[in-house]
Amino acid sequence: MKDLRKTALLSFVVLLFFIGCAKPPEAEQKAAQAAMEAAVAAGADKYAAAELDAAKKVKEGADAQVTQKNYKEAKQAYIDAKAAFEKAAAAVEQGKKKAADDANAAITAVEESWKPVEAFAAKLEKKFKAKKEAWQADATAFGENLKAAKDMVATDALAAKAKAEELKAVVEKWVAEFKLAPPQAPAPAEKTS
Repeated sequence: MKDLRKTALLSFVVLLFFIGCAKPPEAEQKAAQAAMEAAVAAGADKYAAAELDAAKKVKEGADAQVTQKNYKEAKQAYIDAKAAFEKAAAAVEQGKKKAADDANAAITAVEESWKPVEAFAAKLEKKFKAKKEAWQADATAFGENLKAAKDMVATDALAAKAKAEELKAVVEKWVAEFKLAPPQAPAPAEKTS
């Protein structure tokens, strides 16, 4: 009987020990949080948004596991979230390159569509005296904004592309004013293997 009590008491103590040892995975949670902050600081919110959103969902799942006191599952989910945030941070450079390529293409397209408008305006300069001041102001602003957009590509490609879209509106305004055929987008360059 004494042995039975000792065994039961020992089993109860061991059970309490294991229950008391189950703790939230704080180190993994902090590591996932730090990885998320690093990814955002690297620009994942702009240049790798899909990857960042996927990582956030994994972290939210880990947070839910902690709430439900499923610490083992939460630990693994935080490890997975950290890896996903690191993947998002790594995708930033590729996203920046794509954004820069898109911005350069938009700038090139708007610049090419401006050339015939500018040439037509030079031919009609004497005929549209009433609109000459507006034309000159827009032409000057266009040149300055085009240069600014080109300069922005290296530091903020998304803003450069937005600036190119603004310039496109100026081109369209003068195409309509001069009753020109709408500018055609340049054909994409063929890739060589």
